[in-house]
Amino acid sequence: MKITIKNPPKTVEELEKIILLQQQKIEKQQLEITSHKEQYIRLLEEFKLEKSRRYGASSEKNIYQTDLFDEPGAEITGELKDQLDDTINIESYQRKKHPVRKSIPKDMPREVIIHDIAEHEKVCDCGAHLVRIGEAISEQIKYIPARLSVVQHVRPKYACKPCQENIKIAPMPSLLLPKSLATPELVAHTIIAKYCDHIPLYRQQNIWDRLGIDMPRSSLCGWLLKVSELCEPLVKLLRQNIIVYDYAQADETTVQVLDEVGRSNKAKSYIWCYRGGGIRPSIVYEYQETRGGYHAEEFLSGFKGYLQSDAYSGYNFANKDEGIIRIGCMAHARRKFADIIKIAKTNGLAHEAIKFFKALYKIEKEARDNNLSPQDRFSLREEKSTPILTAFKAWLDNHLTKTPAQSKIGEAIRYTLSNRKLLNNYLKDGRIEIDNNLLENTIRPFAIGRKNWLFMGSPSGAKAGAVFYSLIETCKANDIEPYQYLCAMLHRIRDCVTEESYRKLLPQFIPI
Repeated sequence: MKITIKNPPKTVEELEKIILLQQQKIEKQQLEITSHKEQYIRLLEEFKLEKSRRYGASSEKNIYQTDLFDEPGAEITGELKDQLDDTINIESYQRKKHPVRKSIPKDMPREVIIHDIAEHEKVCDCGAHLVRIGEAISEQIKYIPARLSVVQHVRPKYACKPCQENIKIAPMPSLLLPKSLATPELVAHTIIAKYCDHIPLYRQQNIWDRLGIDMPRSSLCGWLLKVSELCEPLVKLLRQNIIVYDYAQADETTVQVLDEVGRSNKAKSYIWCYRGGGIRPSIVYEYQETRGGYHAEEFLSGFKGYLQSDAYSGYNFANKDEGIIRIGCMAHARRKFADIIKIAKTNGLAHEAIKFFKALYKIEKEARDNNLSPQDRFSLREEKSTPILTAFKAWLDNHLTKTPAQSKIGEAIRYTLSNRKLLNNYLKDGRIEIDNNLLENTIRPFAIGRKNWLFMGSPSGAKAGAVFYSLIETCKANDIEPYQYLCAMLHRIRDCVTEESYRKLLPQFIPI
């Protein structure tokens, strides 16, 4: 019924009904306005965050500065403020005015050039000859382009001249790549150039062309594929080292691989990465077409102990295994609040949350600086970290219902609360890290290389890359120079026949 001056309601009941309908209509419109406003705020947050990711600094090291802003919120007061104030002190950074240059290694060959004065200048005005009392030495580094040499395998032949038979010749030694020009040193250089220095094979070919050496990309690619097959037993042993130890880390990242059967060249594939093995860590990269959690479940088959990862559901298989205790990554929870700080305009909730993370990480730094044993680090966390985590839980609960679920701050709070048990599990053992950053730092070289070579040319190329990244990153984790290791290992791998002989060639055990 339409109400007009000429058509007023005839009864009070009819008027009340009309009023009720209008109130319901207004409430519905208000809900729609609120929904649109929340959607607008979320889209604006996502736009600002993406802009920050694209054009801003990616590092989180500045999120603790007090002059940064985040979403509006009340100041922390009372007992909780006193508790955090005791542990949070922003230390100023003093840039060194005169950085000290590192000395040139003493074992580096020296080319000595003497700059002496003329003979007539060595005579004093009084007629006496000047005596040498010392010297001033200044050093520079000279670059000499790569020097190549040819290795000839000469095998004399012997025969009985009277009999014209009984010919003898020494057997050919086992070569890394028979009927190939490549020595172990050249193959090692090619591996390091691509997977450590991020130089694609076509660029390596251009470098060889400038040196006057015909080294086509197809040959370089063939060497890598054949050598990766020889090195696969080493990667299997690295996997065993991870499985038999009781603390492992896992993560994954994307990669584009061409010529996958039944898949588009634009489809995303994945490199899974695992770290474990204790004081002599092993790192294994594994190429898979998908992000399905069954890949991690298959790789970690037989593993018992602590498994640290992000909150990706692909690792939920570990929840069903009573022998596996899942550990969360505190850096992932912190990052959600740090992203808000980068785009917000006012101090508030995200800034308050970061104070808790700052306090927790300061305790971890204290343990590292003092070289605490796992047991001492466990005790330190029990004493200092547990109260902070308890206070953080109370803070999260307090703001849970005060923040929209669809907002960035609401998402961060709910993510942290829903994964609280996993995040706190690092307190169970002093060997466990507070986050997954050790493994993420291992994946970073792969991500840098991906920006240079863009994609893997084939599944076999992706598997080869996973093999070499596994060996190189394991070398780095054990403070071993990768090129020297590869040279030593490639000289001996053809002679390996047993598992024990392969084990002696792992980066942790091979003498270089």
